[in-house]
Amino acid sequence: MSIASLIEADRKHLIHPVVNYRAHEERGVTILESGHGAWLRDANGNELLDAFAGLWCVNTGYGHESIVKAATEQMSRLPYATGYFHFGSAPAIQLAEQLVELAPASLQHVYFSLGGSDAVDSAIRFITHYFNATGRPSKKHIIALERGYHGSSSTGAGLTAIASFHRNFDVPLRGQHHIHSPYQYRSATPNDPQAVVAASVAALEAKVSELGAENVAAFFCEPVQGSGGVIVPPKGWLKAMREACRKLDILFVADEVITAFGRTGPMFACELEGVEPDLMTVAKGLTAGYAPMGAVLMSDEVYQGIADGGSRADAVGHGQTYSAHPVSAAIGLQVLRLYQEGGLLANGVAQAEHFAAGLDGLLDHPLVGDSRHRGLLGALELVSNKEHRTRFDPSLNLSTRIFEAAYRNKIIFRAFGDNILGFAPALCYSRDEVELMTDRVRKTLDDILAQEDVRAALRSAEKVHA
Repeated sequence: MSIASLIEADRKHLIHPVVNYRAHEERGVTILESGHGAWLRDANGNELLDAFAGLWCVNTGYGHESIVKAATEQMSRLPYATGYFHFGSAPAIQLAEQLVELAPASLQHVYFSLGGSDAVDSAIRFITHYFNATGRPSKKHIIALERGYHGSSSTGAGLTAIASFHRNFDVPLRGQHHIHSPYQYRSATPNDPQAVVAASVAALEAKVSELGAENVAAFFCEPVQGSGGVIVPPKGWLKAMREACRKLDILFVADEVITAFGRTGPMFACELEGVEPDLMTVAKGLTAGYAPMGAVLMSDEVYQGIADGGSRADAVGHGQTYSAHPVSAAIGLQVLRLYQEGGLLANGVAQAEHFAAGLDGLLDHPLVGDSRHRGLLGALELVSNKEHRTRFDPSLNLSTRIFEAAYRNKIIFRAFGDNILGFAPALCYSRDEVELMTDRVRKTLDDILAQEDVRAALRSAEKVHA
């Protein structure tokens, strides 16, 4: 098919995720053709520096022949194996074992899902089952964070706290609640990180008190909030929230779908503060986007509570046809080898310093109010007045304009609707590619600043605060 016919067929038939359907019909699809390392090539021959690892997931970079070989060999040997009826496959068993060896010590059991959204959905189902099975059926309420993202399943979308995931979907559900995000830049005490930590702990305690601890099942959080704008909490926040959950007698669930597998430095972000969750959800970097797969890692206490929750004739009625898929598992095993033996984790740590310096170096740009980062996960927040942290008027539609300007400058990153720019480069990035990323981001910001209505917004904000 020609490029034009593909674009027309896409317009007529393919429903894209998280997009305005009419806007997409009008714009048309951008067709990606190939990828290698940190680079993508579109159907028109443009070579694009991918500064977002696909969708926070291609942590290894594109085109690893060893991953393709692992998938091909497994597909030739055994392309599918059900996990039902007590069947299994070697790759899935080995991957579960390796994840437990690498994960925080509290996590001893693994359930494989198809991706992040249904990992979260599975975790919620397991939590519900656990408290019912252990004689605490009133513990149904779940608390999450404002600006949090926990997927787009029918249940998980309610824990997600982003308006587009709620609009017309009848969520959040009655038992889903949110407390303030640890958003230091937008807090009342931006220069006092410990005050942000204390405020989060107090908010969780207050919400549990309001609902009654006997009614609260769990607290879900991302160690770094991703789709909510790459909100990097102060150091010590994750550990403080975990300890608060223990005191409040509620489960602590770390959603590491984005932050795991070297994205924030170590294999899991929880390692940075020695946090041991009751459950953890992962996906994305688990297979580096080469095939669909997610997982729920579960503590032995939760597992035993579920396992002993009925007679031996009662099945735990949760499963999926493609759970523990052998091809995805074989890919996951090879991806873990690349992270460890292939040196990708070490390279990610080495490049994180340059990545941080590159983003911080853009703070001198007239549009940039904040730079935040952890490992190879970061963001720039754009403002019309730096002193007062003034947001741009949404009517400017800057996010779309920034993304298109970046594309013209042959770089891909995330431009969120509230003018936060998100970055998640692959762990294979070289120092030269980090510097190139920074240069192309600056050029993109310069292009936006050159537009008259943007300069007018800066002048207007200056007058308001004069």
